[in-house]
This record gives sequence, C-alpha cells and structure tokens, in this order.
Amino acid sequence: MPEFIVRFQQAGSGVQQVRLQAPERHALAALLGVSPQRILSVQELDAAPAPASSRAGKRFPLQLFSQELSVLLSAGVTLVEALETLSEKESQADIRAALAAVVAALSAGQPLSAALRAQPQAFDELICALVAANERSGQLAPALAQHARYLAWVQQLRDRLVAACVYPAVLLGVGSAVILFLLLFVLPRFAGILDGLGSDLPWGSLLLLRFGRLTGDHPALVAAGMGGVALAAVLALRSAAVRAALQSRLWTLPALGPRLRVLALARFYRSLAMLLGAGVPVLQALEIVQPLMARPWQGAVTRLAAAVGEGRRFSEALEAEDLATPVARRMVRVGERSGELAAMLERAAAFHDDEAVRLSEFLSRAINPALMLIMGVLIGGIIVLMYLPIFQLVEQVQ
Repeated sequence: MPEFIVRFQQAGSGVQQVRLQAPERHALAALLGVSPQRILSVQELDAAPAPASSRAGKRFPLQLFSQELSVLLSAGVTLVEALETLSEKESQADIRAALAAVVAALSAGQPLSAALRAQPQAFDELICALVAANERSGQLAPALAQHARYLAWVQQLRDRLVAACVYPAVLLGVGSAVILFLLLFVLPRFAGILDGLGSDLPWGSLLLLRFGRLTGDHPALVAAGMGGVALAAVLALRSAAVRAALQSRLWTLPALGPRLRVLALARFYRSLAMLLGAGVPVLQALEIVQPLMARPWQGAVTRLAAAVGEGRRFSEALEAEDLATPVARRMVRVGERSGELAAMLERAAAFHDDEAVRLSEFLSRAINPALMLIMGVLIGGIIVLMYLPIFQLVEQVQ
C-alpha cells in the first residue's frame, strides 16, 4: 500500500504533518478525519517518478484515448469492453500493454482511477483525478470528452506557436549557414590573397583577415572550438535550470513577455476549471495543475495553495500571487459569490484564447523583419569588410 507524508490544517491545532498509508490519495482526508480542503500537500514516498522519456503525453495518445473512450461509454458499451476494444485496435505494443494492464486491474476489482495510476508512464495525474471524481457519479463519459477537448486546445495552442516560429527558425538557420560559409571558406582565401597589404586597413577588415588566417592555418582547431561551443549550447539547453532562466528572461521582454504570461494563465484557468467542474477539491486541483504551469509561476501556484489552505479567499490569494489578469480577477470574484467558480475560470480562459492569434501575428510582423534586418546587416557587413581591401588595392594600382 502506498505511503504518504501529508501536511494538513487541523482545526484548533494549526498545520500538522503526518506519515500514513492509504490505498490512494483521495482516501487521505477520510483517514485523517478532515475535509479535503484542509489538506495542504501530499508527498508519496514509495512511488518512483516516471523517467522523462516515458512520461504521459510523450508517447501515449491521451487525447485520442479520452475521446474514443468517451464515445464508447456514451454508446452504452461497458467500461471493460470499451477498454478491450481500444486495446485490440492498437498496433503499438507499449500502448496495447498499458491498456491491457488497466483491463486486468479492472477485472481484479480495482476502480478505474487506481488502474490508471498504476500506469504512470501513460496516464498523468490530471486524467486520474478527473476519472476519480466522476467514476462513481456516472459522469465519466462527459468528463473524458471535456478532457479530450482540453488536450485538443493545448495541442492547437502549441501548433500555432510552433508554426509562428518556423519561419524565424529557418531564417536564422540559413543566415547562420551563410555567415559560417563566408567566415570558414571564403575569408581564408581572401586572407591569403591580401597578405601583402600590411596594416593600412580598417580595423574591421584587419580583424576579419586575422580570423581568416587563423582559420586557414588551424582548421582542426577552429572546427574543434565550434564543436565545443555547439555541444556546450546543447548541454545548457538540456539543463532544467538554464531552460527556466531562459523562460524567465523571455517573460521580461517588453512586447513578448506579457503575451506569453497571458497564454500561461489561460492554460492555468482552463485546467483548474476542468478539475473544479469535475468536483476535485481546490487544494488537490492546485496540486495537480502546479506541474503544468510555466516554471516561473510554479512557486506562485504552491504559495496560492498554501494561502487557500489557510482560509484565505481564492480571489485574494490569486491576485496576491500575480496570477490574475484584470478580466480573470473580476470573473473569479463573481464566481465566488455565485458558486460558479469553475464556469467563471473557463470563461476567463476563453476570453484570452485570442492571445495566441495575436502572439503569432506579433512574431510574423515584428520578429521576422527584425531577424531579416539583423542577418542582412551581418552578412552585408562581412562582405563589405572583405571587399574594402580590394577597393583599396585597386586605388593604389590606379
């Protein structure tokens, strides 16, 4: 049986921490004799994290799984038969094995949520929490359909941003290749031809010619240096700390940063709305969506959960952690008064959906011309500095 370390708020005793065993996370509140809203954090001790290469969303088609299972359940097919059908139609062995393991767990009497949690390489905590909140209420099919729509929205957002970045990436790659060709192949030959001109040249041309001589005399050294720089860049980008620092830096850019923050908040609102609408307690919902947030705001979500667990109003804690846009702030207050917080969060996310369109237009209208200008100046500057000695030589001959 899994073992957990639980921090919870006990009425009259403040925050306490205990270590206990439970069949699943949802049973902790009942074992402690407190409401789920008073649980601040849960750490599972004997559950090893799935490796990065096999986490949910990398290989297992969660969106297709949720959509197809929802359709089969809505058509009246039993849960076990629906999962067996999905397993039979799969051609990939790892996906079929995960579904077969879920069917075996269901046949042994386990609930669907526990069966999904036993396959962490395929199913993340988001779908497990949705299933756990709806499997006993008979609303599993609508919840899975909503999860499929959420994943489709996330994929559409990602595809839109990737499409907006394709042209700048191609432009940057082609421009860099041209610059390297000029510096590594053309410039050494120019340097050999213009060796006898002396030092009576512009400083930029002298610098380029010296680099050309170095490249021509020590090609292996230059190639090793460039390879080392490329390897260091790849290793740095694979570091979580470096990626977090780069993301934080992007969020501080004047025009790009605010748009990226709004997109991250829109995903936060939509994820939280889906969980709250399914009946997941707010503290557990915040714990689930915390890893889905952009790195600069993961700590803010943790502090938000702690503040709500201490009895602070959700809207006040949201605003205190800078997790509320002006629109979301007012909608959350309305949702708190009317008891429709999930619906208001969903509307706030929908209000910000057009930000992805504006971001792609910004990349097309601002970033692309700026990159073209920078590449043109660099390539043109190198060519001009290479040809200045030739112009000077022609003037001397005349």
